[in-house]
Order: sequence, then C-alpha cells, then structure tokens
Amino acid sequence: MRLNVRALAAQVIFQVLENGASLSNVLPHHQAQLGNGKDRALLAELCYGVMRVLPQLDNCISQRLQKPFKGKQRQIHHLLLVGCYQLYFTRIPAHAAISETAEASRQFGQEGLVKVVNGVLRNIQRDDAPLATNNDTLKYCFPGWIVKKLKAAYPNKWADIIEQSQQRPPMWLRNNQRQQSQAQYIEQLATLEIGASAGLTADAILLEAPTDVTALPRFAEGSVSVQDQAAQWAATLLDAQDGDLILDACAAPGGKSCHIMESADVRLVALDNDAKRLERVTENCQRLGLEATILCADAANIDASWHGDKFDRILLDAPCSATGVIRRHPDIKWLRKAADIDTLQQLQAQILDHCWQWLKPGGTLLYATCSILPDENSQQIEAFLARTSDATLETITASKENDATGWQILPGQDNMDGFYYAKLVKAIA
Repeated sequence: MRLNVRALAAQVIFQVLENGASLSNVLPHHQAQLGNGKDRALLAELCYGVMRVLPQLDNCISQRLQKPFKGKQRQIHHLLLVGCYQLYFTRIPAHAAISETAEASRQFGQEGLVKVVNGVLRNIQRDDAPLATNNDTLKYCFPGWIVKKLKAAYPNKWADIIEQSQQRPPMWLRNNQRQQSQAQYIEQLATLEIGASAGLTADAILLEAPTDVTALPRFAEGSVSVQDQAAQWAATLLDAQDGDLILDACAAPGGKSCHIMESADVRLVALDNDAKRLERVTENCQRLGLEATILCADAANIDASWHGDKFDRILLDAPCSATGVIRRHPDIKWLRKAADIDTLQQLQAQILDHCWQWLKPGGTLLYATCSILPDENSQQIEAFLARTSDATLETITASKENDATGWQILPGQDNMDGFYYAKLVKAIA
C-alpha cells in the first residue's frame, strides 16, 4: 500500500524521536516515495514544523488521551502530532487535515484507532484553544537544559537567540569564483527573475526566497553551491595561498573543502571518519571539477593514516552540539542531551591537540563549530591556549567584539547561522 503524506510524516517523526535518527537523513528516503514536488514539500513542512513546536503539540495531544500509546501503537501518537500541527500551523482545511490523518492510521493497520484519531483531532478543532505556554519548554519549544545554558551564556540575548533559531532559514549560495564573479552570477539569477543580493564575503549570495537547485543557472556544472554565509567564512578566514598543503580535518560533506579549493590552487586532504559521508565529498568535488585527497580516518589519530608532510594550514570544523544551526535542523533540540556537551568538549580537545601536532611552525589552524555554547567555543580555545605554549590567537577583524576569544556568530546575525571561529597561529621555533 502506498502511504499518504501524513503517514509518511509520522514514520519520519517516529524514527527521529524514538530511534534517534537525523531528520535530514530520514526525510529524503520518504520523499522519494512521493510522486510530485508538492507532496514532497508538504512532507518536509509537516516534519520540520512538528520538530519546531514539538512540546506544544505533545502537550495538546497528551491532555486529550486517557492513556499514552505504547508499543506498535506509538506511531499513532506521532500521527496525532502531524494532525495537530496541520490544525494550528497550516492553511490546510481542517476537514482535509483530519480525514487524511485518520486515513493514515488505517494505512498503519490500526483500524481500531481511526475513531480515536478522528475524535482527538475534532476535539482540538472544536476547542480552538491556544497552545499552552506555561513553562519555558512550552513557551520557547526548546529543551530546558538548552534554555538554561543560553540564559547563563547570553543573559541579554538568549530570548532573541531562541526566537531566531525558530525561524525558517534563508537560502545562501556560494559563487564558484573559478567560473564567474559574484556580481556576474547575481546578474544570471536576475535574468531568470530570481531575486538575490551579495553577502559580506566575496562569494556569498543571499536569495530572496528558497529555490530548487535545478532552477539555478549552471548548478549541475558547478557554477554555484548551497552553503550558509556563516560556513563560507571558513575559507575566507583560513586564507589559503597557492601551493599550500591543507588539511580539512572533519571534512564531510565537503562544502568547506571545495570552497578552499575554489579560492586557491592548493593540495587538500579531506579527512573524515565517516565513509558514507565522505561519498558526499567525492560527489561535490566531481560536480565542481576539483581534486582532493580523500581519507577515511580519525582526526584524533591522523598518524595512523597520513604519512605525508605536515600542513601549512588546517581547518578543524570540530564535532559539536550544532546548537547554532537549529533553524535548519530543528530535530537537534530533541536529539542532543545535556550530557553530550561534556563528551563533545573532551573529543574537541583531543582532536585539537592532535591536529596541532600536524601543523607546520608558522602555520594557521582555524577552529570552527556550528555551536553557540561557550563550553565548545571560547572556553575550549582558552583552555587550549593555556596548555599550548606555541599557540597564539589571531584577532578576527570581521568580529565586532575584538576583546573576545574568537568570533561567535549568533543565529540570525546578518542572516547567518550560528557559528564560531578561532584562528590559531603556531610559533616558528
């Protein structure tokens, strides 16, 4: 039986919330089961939408159930989340939302629960009550532990950070300067009536509205890539020079590696410990006509796999909580746990220390994360500097807070994702 969009949405949400799968990994597989773009877009809207406001939907449903669903019936709870989201946050007519969601429970083989789904959703429609906001988790649709950390780190900005993280993200492009200038590509977009403007970096282009990549001029030929402006700062700050030997220490899926190679004629080693994700690096290089040495290895044990020279420059885009990119990946809120931060901190320190050994004297290491938590960023770098006598922190002039340790970009700042950079220079012995 071909499942309808609501049934597929419930399956995706079940896999994320119950099995810990990543939304960006699970969703495309389910979208592939749908015949047209409109249905694929609706599936994405339902899944991302539920993730954004999960606590409010959960609370609304739980209040109307005599007892929670368990076992095989648990999927019906996720189906009700989908139904509730439609009623509160979409323009889908209520009768269509309810009937299609109830039909999905039949498609799951839960014939006996069709009336329950129908009844709960009709009850919600009839009550037409505002969703509860009587605690921080319900009000902000963020887990309490993240709210607590943000309040401590950003006493004057935490509410704005959360608000920005709940917004739909803009679509940024990275112009391939080997094929045309930023201005020339914006002109090409204008001829197709695609509104766009130049960003703060030499290659960044902000679209007025998200656009399917197939509609972008010469996308397949590598003229442009999709990449947030915050991530594009990596190549700019690394400032690779022709002839440099570069290590991208946690490279997959390869956007930053490719940008570095577009920017200068370098020899680049793209290293990652995830063979599956490294396939994306290969695909990106092929589309852009670039060549890199691709190495499946542990960035905390480079010695085991790389037997070449030390590196002129190293980009370490470290494993992190990804709390800066929640607007793009709202499932992060529910996949990350408070205990993860200590584990990540230790891993980051381990990789940072090891990569430093592979940097030539006089070389530059750019530490980056897509986190907004000081534990993983400024505090990590301060600790590294304290234990590393030959490391100096170089001021990043793009940062407006020059007294800070590194550059913390907050979500929504200049339309960017949340990101952190610290530029470290190794002393010449």
